[in-house]
Amino acid sequence: MHIVEPMDFEREVIAASHQHPVLVDFWAAWCGPCRMLGPVLDQLAEEQKDRWTLVKVDTEAHQAIASTYQIRSIPNVKLFVKGRPVAEFSGALPRTAILKWLDEHLPDPVKDAWQRVLADLPPWPVSAVPAPLADFLEEQPGHEEAGVRAAMYLLPADPECARKLVADIRMGHALEPLAEAIRDIAEWTSATGGAEDKAGILLKEGADALRDGNLENCFKRLIDSLMADKHYQGDLARRALVALFRLRGEQDSLVIQYRRWFAMALN
Repeated sequence: MHIVEPMDFEREVIAASHQHPVLVDFWAAWCGPCRMLGPVLDQLAEEQKDRWTLVKVDTEAHQAIASTYQIRSIPNVKLFVKGRPVAEFSGALPRTAILKWLDEHLPDPVKDAWQRVLADLPPWPVSAVPAPLADFLEEQPGHEEAGVRAAMYLLPADPECARKLVADIRMGHALEPLAEAIRDIAEWTSATGGAEDKAGILLKEGADALRDGNLENCFKRLIDSLMADKHYQGDLARRALVALFRLRGEQDSLVIQYRRWFAMALN
């Protein structure tokens, strides 16, 4: 923590934030909420000193700085990154709210790298885990969302491996809808080997089409299976279609087209 002296703001905040995020607490001695917030920020600054630095600016002593950054009420806290304020809050927030705010606004190299990988991923399904995703997981093996995405791409060729990758993601987890879709598709593609009845044969043909990357044919076979027997193997065709729609994305043109057929097949 630093309490800036006259003429130090440029060095302690602007220049320093190019190397490390700087949290600036604008306060004054007469401000009761400031006295409540100050110790919380001090403790967090010590706990998270590897993530950011705390600087305190007394608005009475540094009125020009307070005016420059339009401080109209205190306490006011601003986060500076690369020389400019990127986020702020006012008032004496509780510790949990400050932690959430920090997580939302602090730079995160891993998060930024993941967003770049995510933006470049090819539409699902493809025949293997894309190289950028595989490289990212090698560097960040505990990254849950990357693990789920890898499971998606593994599904057509290795459903059992895909199922294992999402085994620990359960109800209440943000990734649970994707994990549940992966489990349903893994169940479907693993359960059609010896089918002899019409619904089962169509399910198998749909799974073969998925492995071949022919998603439209896959949708057609599942719709036909659903129409042949809506309740076959615990509504497997229905669950597989819902899962495919989720993994492909609700705005996909094929999903939009076959959702209409899906609705008709359910009636």
